[in-house]
Amino acid sequence: MDYNVKLKYHFRPKKGWINDPNGLVYYKGYYHIFYQHSPNYEGPWKEAICWGHARTKDFINFEELPIALKPDKWYDAKGCWSGTAIVKGDILYLFYASIYKQEGVEEWIETISVAYSVDGINFQKYQDNPIIPSYPSDGSHDFRDPSIMEKDGIYYLIIASGHIDSHTARLLTYKSNDLFHFKYQGIMYSWDNSKCAECPSFMPYGNDKFLLTVSVCKLNNEHYFQAMIGSFDGIKFIEEYRNVIDIGPDQYAGQTFLDSLGRHILITWIPGWQYANYQNHDIGCMSIPRKIILQNNKIIGQPLKEIMALLKNDDEAIIYTDDGFKVNRTNREPFIYHGKINNLKVLKDGYVLEIFINDGQEIVSILL
Repeated sequence: MDYNVKLKYHFRPKKGWINDPNGLVYYKGYYHIFYQHSPNYEGPWKEAICWGHARTKDFINFEELPIALKPDKWYDAKGCWSGTAIVKGDILYLFYASIYKQEGVEEWIETISVAYSVDGINFQKYQDNPIIPSYPSDGSHDFRDPSIMEKDGIYYLIIASGHIDSHTARLLTYKSNDLFHFKYQGIMYSWDNSKCAECPSFMPYGNDKFLLTVSVCKLNNEHYFQAMIGSFDGIKFIEEYRNVIDIGPDQYAGQTFLDSLGRHILITWIPGWQYANYQNHDIGCMSIPRKIILQNNKIIGQPLKEIMALLKNDDEAIIYTDDGFKVNRTNREPFIYHGKINNLKVLKDGYVLEIFINDGQEIVSILL
């Protein structure tokens, strides 16, 4: 497989490392895609991480913009890590994990900070950052990836964390009236036999439900992504529906946002951590956008209408079997799918393959 080929439909920066999508938002006529980025290296952790930035009107043609957030303050000297965005009035706010190292402390200190912009390109960091300087007793030093949501004039900040003694991954709820001063409310949701949660997205779904997407790190360091729809009482989320959605082996850290048309759009990072330093240049990219919907009591992901014309009904990389299909991967075990197939929609773009099974009942993201 030629990993030097230029991708046509999946965004990636012209150079440097890319991982988690951040701050997905519709603002002033553009869909903005921020992402974890090392601009000077083709692998992670060789410099403090930044927020890269691109925008698009159609999810096909992308404009790469200057770096949005750089680690240039004491509280984010070790990196501007993942987070989300919100528009209030005419201002775009970015909430991010700000990381620094304190002398005499073994772990890096993970805090929460905010930056804002009036043009969507140039950002100013809040003068009193970090707005949340430490984790509560319900959390741990894994304390990052804030997800911001507004409901009835109240702002809720959901922060990914964990709890060492109980071996649980947790999401923690904070509340504010002004986007700058947050008060801890309690544990929003938790997972047993896990280390920490990562990269949550939280937003209204319909009149009285809420959509939560999140990645979870288990005790054995395996990761998985899932989506849930349920109710929210201002502190706790009560799950009613759940699905993994993307069962592909080569994706992670999906983020969801609500656009101006009322669509819940998911974009994930391809191919995930197992491909770090896989080649002499980074081969990571953003997935095509998927619309998350609840259909027949199941959460599914369908391609947006903007990119439907790019999809085909089949691809030569898919090898059909008696009970599903197989996709071979370069220097990796093949991916094998077991299940009844009524229809497929497929996008192949260089070394990336995205398969939508049975109208989006399941998605498979694969690096060939």
